[in-house]
Amino acid sequence: MFVFDPILLARIQFAFTISFHIVFPALTIGLASFLAMVEWRWLKTNDHRFHDIYKFWVKIFAVAFGMGVVSGVVMSYQFGTNWSVFSDRVANVLGPLLGYEVLTAFFLEASFLGIMLFGWGKVSRRMHFFSTCIVAIGTLISAFWILAANSWMQTPQGFEIGADGRLNPTSWLEIIFNPSFPYRYLHMVTAAYLSTAFVVGGVGAFYLWRKRHTSQARIMLGMATIMAAVVAPIQVLIGDLHGLNTLEYQPAKVAAMEGLWNTEKGADLLLFALPDQDNEMNHHEIRIPKLASLILTHDAEGEIKGLKEWKKEDRPPVAWVFWSFRIMVGLGVLMVLIGLASAIQYFRGKLFESRFLHGWWMLMMPSGFIALLAGWFVTEIGRQPYTAYGIIRTAESVSPAILGPQVAWSLLAFVVMYTFVFGAGSYYILKLIAKGVPAAQDKEQYYKHSMEASIVHTPTQGDTHV
Repeated sequence: MFVFDPILLARIQFAFTISFHIVFPALTIGLASFLAMVEWRWLKTNDHRFHDIYKFWVKIFAVAFGMGVVSGVVMSYQFGTNWSVFSDRVANVLGPLLGYEVLTAFFLEASFLGIMLFGWGKVSRRMHFFSTCIVAIGTLISAFWILAANSWMQTPQGFEIGADGRLNPTSWLEIIFNPSFPYRYLHMVTAAYLSTAFVVGGVGAFYLWRKRHTSQARIMLGMATIMAAVVAPIQVLIGDLHGLNTLEYQPAKVAAMEGLWNTEKGADLLLFALPDQDNEMNHHEIRIPKLASLILTHDAEGEIKGLKEWKKEDRPPVAWVFWSFRIMVGLGVLMVLIGLASAIQYFRGKLFESRFLHGWWMLMMPSGFIALLAGWFVTEIGRQPYTAYGIIRTAESVSPAILGPQVAWSLLAFVVMYTFVFGAGSYYILKLIAKGVPAAQDKEQYYKHSMEASIVHTPTQGDTHV
């Protein structure tokens, strides 16, 4: 008879909803900054191609923003239904952080989002640009508070445990700027920018492939190439620093990432292996000598602790962490390669005619989101068996009255609902991409409105001030 494990099902339900949710905020973080840059270029050059690009991508931004809000609301309810013990114990720490996110970021975004989406022809150019910038800043502030909360769960500090078991803050600076926060925040924001860059570049490559909107497509692909060529290598550096931080504060996670069972000096890097957690060994290994120690400790003979240093019940699920890490790193390497290859072809004057690169960019469109999800799997699964690392175990965090069948049915309902709602949203985004930039006959009218709205006051003879 199948046994419904409520803890496992609750974890799967949260993983399912957050996996859907994280894609949309990542896209909105990247698109908001991209739109601000595009609008700035339009104001500076008065090149209407940038206006075309803005009008095209702002629709996709609006859809992604809406789906991000909806999926975030659904996800937050699970703290009360499935994880009430965890919520009760950490409420004094995480509650204010999530509240600050709403007060400082969500309200800011919501206040100016209407102007950004519907203000064309109603406010001046500069006011509209200001609104776009505020929304972009709001997405970064939102990421700040969310990543502060999540990073605290990975490297908790700045609290004391009361007699009732609740965690009470002792230093908000230590809570917010916990040891892993700077690395996680930079890593996440950079991942959002890269994910968006590959979507924008892939769409530009698609239009060049189909010989549609070629003028605008060159700008899209060119801007994406700059982002990939410059930011992807920076992301590798940030990831290296993040790895060193994880090795210091969560060594068990690093051991799972490397598939390392025994403590070793001069540890080899496993390109491929099939971890066997029951027998504490790997099958079919392909190794590069001493490279793991060199990468993680910057010393070819550096020591890395193996999983056997921890009790079996204190180890994370190795296979999930091991393979998710390799998917993330592998896609990151591909991003660096396509960025460098595209930059070389750009300076050779062949980027916009290279069918091979256009096809490569189209194939890489979902790569940023796949890498981002794989990275989150490493982060969250690698934290197990804890919700607050080293403080609160997952088995202690679940709601006491929760029943396996109830979670199973609600999970099934989420799968059906998300498939329908977010499938429809994703289909609409694809339809917008297929439709392309605004038709030529629509341009004259909104150019006229934009020019009229940019005129605040025209001096006349006899005026003494402007």
